[in-house]
Amino acid sequence: MDPIESIKPVKDSTLAMLLAAQRKDWDLWYMNLDDLRLENGIAIAQMCQVTVRDDKDDWFTLGEMIEQPLTELDIVLMRKDPPFNMEYIYVTYILEIAEKAGVLVSNPPQALRDINEKAATAWFPHLCPATLISRSMDEMRRFAKQHKKIVVKPLDGMGGKSIFAITDGDPNTNVILETLTDFGARFAMAQAFVTEISEGDKRILIVDGEAAPYTLARIPKKGENRGNLAAGATARGLPLSDSDKKIAQAIAPALVKRGLLFV
Repeated sequence: MDPIESIKPVKDSTLAMLLAAQRKDWDLWYMNLDDLRLENGIAIAQMCQVTVRDDKDDWFTLGEMIEQPLTELDIVLMRKDPPFNMEYIYVTYILEIAEKAGVLVSNPPQALRDINEKAATAWFPHLCPATLISRSMDEMRRFAKQHKKIVVKPLDGMGGKSIFAITDGDPNTNVILETLTDFGARFAMAQAFVTEISEGDKRILIVDGEAAPYTLARIPKKGENRGNLAAGATARGLPLSDSDKKIAQAIAPALVKRGLLFV
């Protein structure tokens, strides 16, 4: 996972998972990317036993660091946040070696490589707003003209970083697209703007093909279009609507087929 001392405990889902596992009397071991290595075909890590607490000021204690093969563990949870870059890919190679040696890795390393969380929406165009993935600034401008207002974002980011709303004719369009695509050298995503964002975007958890009964609705702060907690949105727990359930049921089989246990 990312450095545990740097997380925001009041909203971090990895901490919530650790707390749940601890309540089941599991032994918890903590490691980050710096602690992993592949040596002579064996996936090895330096790791510390960790105790966690539901306390926003004091949420963890680390034990003494030891070194052992990942095969000594029953399950490895890959909880590293984006960016989805080559360092992330290299870690999946190490975890795949451990997986082939018998360790349960969630989510599967190959699936993590294959399924970019934004680009994978292309599997379900009937469930998404109009979407364009391209590095052509001309295509992005055409898309904006077609849909009048769009949202553009990088494919490998998180937390609302580098997300822009563009209205057709916006004088800042060129500089936004130049920055986002690196002058046409990097792919990005554009989607038709959904006005319902003011009511919040929703995070639905699907565990082994089954949707959790409640969703996290993230409500943008006043004057914002981004429903990211890191961008100042507020969170509200809501029961799944009929529409939420239909979406979850539609995508769950594809997730299970690829071995994605926790989405």
